[in-house]
Amino acid sequence: MRILVVEDDPMLALGLRRALTDVGMSVDWVADGRLAEEAMRHDSHAAVLLDLSLPAPDGLTLLRDARFRGSSVPIVVITARDDLDVRLKGLDLGADDFVLKPFEPSEIIARLRAVIRRRAGHATSKIGTSSVVLDLATHELSYNSVTEVLPYREFALMRALLERPGVILSRSQLEEKIYGWGEEVESNAVEVLIFYIRRRFDKQVIRNVRGAGWMVPKS
Repeated sequence: MRILVVEDDPMLALGLRRALTDVGMSVDWVADGRLAEEAMRHDSHAAVLLDLSLPAPDGLTLLRDARFRGSSVPIVVITARDDLDVRLKGLDLGADDFVLKPFEPSEIIARLRAVIRRRAGHATSKIGTSSVVLDLATHELSYNSVTEVLPYREFALMRALLERPGVILSRSQLEEKIYGWGEEVESNAVEVLIFYIRRRFDKQVIRNVRGAGWMVPKS
């Protein structure tokens, strides 16, 4: 799962990157409004952490423009401005949540998980099918009475597949979900992750569709 962090404070951005990476998220970071505008235009992230005080355009403008384009990517605003009018305006423009600085990384992580769940229509932290269940909070995968905690890359891969059971995802689609900008991806990286997951559980937990990609069956 890839998160876009839009924050012009390098120290804060680095801390967020470390915290989010530790719980299995890939992080892309931009530090000004123009770069953020381009990154948000592609809607390729699971969620956006958006600071309001940016070099032009500012955070509220980016938020307004994203929703005007029809983007449905969850956006959590992070700001030091404890101003009710600003918060109300942000929510009216389409923000999914607000977090005031300073904050604990654990709060950001919990709020990100919550807005992503809501946008995907999940009431709880668990997603999957009748036979394969992934807990987004604990990173536990359960299949055929076996439950194990997945390392973060394997977790990201299973999350991508279980968000859309029955849908075939190609190598490039999975790589986009698992890896952030600038991360070196070996040609067989996806196959290696799938091998590790199958070794822990069963060959049938992930199905290969020759020439197309991989999927988790709906049932």
